[in-house]
Parts: sequence; C-alpha cells; structure tokens
Amino acid sequence: MLAGSVTRSSVLSRIARPALLFTSLAALALPVQAAETARTEQLVIVSFDGAHDNAMWDRSLKIADKTGAHFTYFLSCTFLMSKAERKSYTAPGKSAGASNIGFAPDHDDVEKRLDHIWTAYRAGHEMGSHGCGHFDGGSWTASQWSAEFDQFDTALKSAWATIGSKDREPDGWQDMAANAIKGFRAPYLSSGDGLFAALAEHGFTYDASTVSRGPAEPETGKTPARFSLPLIPEGPRERPVIAMDYNLFVRHSKGEETPEHKAEYEKRSIEAFEAAFKAQYEGERIPLQLGFHFVPMNGGAYWDALDTFLTDVCGKPDVKCVTYSEAFERLKKADPSAS
Repeated sequence: MLAGSVTRSSVLSRIARPALLFTSLAALALPVQAAETARTEQLVIVSFDGAHDNAMWDRSLKIADKTGAHFTYFLSCTFLMSKAERKSYTAPGKSAGASNIGFAPDHDDVEKRLDHIWTAYRAGHEMGSHGCGHFDGGSWTASQWSAEFDQFDTALKSAWATIGSKDREPDGWQDMAANAIKGFRAPYLSSGDGLFAALAEHGFTYDASTVSRGPAEPETGKTPARFSLPLIPEGPRERPVIAMDYNLFVRHSKGEETPEHKAEYEKRSIEAFEAAFKAQYEGERIPLQLGFHFVPMNGGAYWDALDTFLTDVCGKPDVKCVTYSEAFERLKKADPSAS
C-alpha cells in the first residue's frame, strides 16, 4: 500500500507525462549491430523512482541478493517525513505542504524506509535524488531547482532527527547524505536548461532525466553527464516505448489495472527487455537502462519481468548490472577523455 492517504491511482497518474508515455514513431529501431565490435563490458542499469513502499524495498533487495545486481534508488524526500511535518516542505511556486505524491503516513513508516535506505547503501546500491514533491519542473529556473535540491538535502540529513530517532541514526549517515547523492532524475522526465544549470551548480555528477531514440551512449563529456532512458521495441508490432514500467503499463492497459492479463504483459515485457539487451550484447554494447517505480502495476507484471530478466542476464560473461555511478566510473575508465 502506498504511504499515507495517497492511493495507487493518484501516484500513477502523476509519475509520467502523457507526452512521454509512448511514441508512434514506428520507423525507430535499435542501432544496427556492427559487424565487429569491441568486447567491452555490457552494462545494465536498473533504477527505481520514488522508492517509497517498504514492501517494494524488501522485494528489490531480494532481487539484488539473488542476481548480484546493484540498483540506483532515486529518492523522493516527502517520504522521509510524515504528514505531520509536511509544512516544512515548500515546492517552487506551491504552498507549504503541497506534494503530488503525499507524505509518509507516520514515523514508523519513515523509520522502516530509513533502515532500508541504509541497508541498501551499505550493500553497494546507490541513492540518488528524485526531488521532493514530484512536481513538473520543466519551466523552473535554476534558482527554483536549487531550492528543491536544498530541501531534499535537508530532509535526508535530518531524517532520523525529524522522526525523533536521532539515537538510531547509523554512523556514516551524515557522510552519505552529504557526499553520496551524485545523480538525479526529474519527475515526469521533465528537464530543461534551468535543471541542468542547477545540477552543475549543486555538484551532481550525472542526470538521468532524458530520453533517447534507442540505447544511446551516455554523454559523459557534459557537466553533469547525461544518461538517457531508451526507447525499445515492444509488442507484436515492435512499437518503440520508453524502457520504464509505467510506460509499459500505459501501453498495455491504458494505465488501468488489469491483473487478469498479467501473464501476457509480463511475457511481452520480458521479451522487450531481452531483445533490447541482446541487440547490445551482441552488437555495440551500449549500456542498457531500465526504469521502474515502487508500484506493482498490472498485478506485478513488470517487476516479475524484471526479476526474470536480471536472473537471466546478470551472470552472463562480460555483463555488469550496476548503479549509474558505477557505470559512470567504468565509462570514464574506458574513456579517459570523459569528464
């Protein structure tokens, strides 16, 4: 169940903009496989936006333990505080306490989430930022984005104290909060010049908010570096769709829960993930990025597909299932000219 009084449908209605749900550009295709390619590592990067539901934290960590994958969790800071503290957050242009995704229902829920964050971080997973209240900041200025980032930082640093459990704060939490948040993904994948300027000023290493026409090489020479979720072929007609669970959910059932078709949607998703992976593994070996949310849409079809996919690919030769920051470091090592 989603935190607080926020319903699943209310969160799902806000996690992707209609313009990004899917595309009718039927002519798009993955890059043609090169006749001969260097045998570089095939990187697979899986991330989770929001990272709120504690049951899904449990599920993700079990998948990681089974497959050896490292994940990036893009945290939303309103889930690091309860409804009682909501007035401490003010989004740009909004009234105090406004949030598109709500807040945690109580301090016990927050404390469980903080324990999961720390467990994941200690296990080699990455914490990134998804901002706070999940608003569309496409038109925000750099100063407005900076205000959002500052509030995220404050919420993460003070999370244990906010819920009255400062005595339980792990040694190293403050260092993590101050130094480990290197990446960002914008709500609704809505980016702009103001965002990129603020990211650079705030010291972010990379952004993962953009979309590419197929798997594309990360732009490591930019500040911050740009990682783009790809369009991948899906379904009987292989129409391109953003490689994210919500976009598959809208493609398959128009955003309406139809768990009776779970088996069909799961099969289509596995086939899409594996085809996109195979095209790169046997071809140019461009990193493959997949995005998910902490919501089991269509009966959990997409998480089950992810579980199957990672179980199949993470143990293959030359394959590394890594966080965004790990991928960035590996890419820099392979190309010393990268920033």
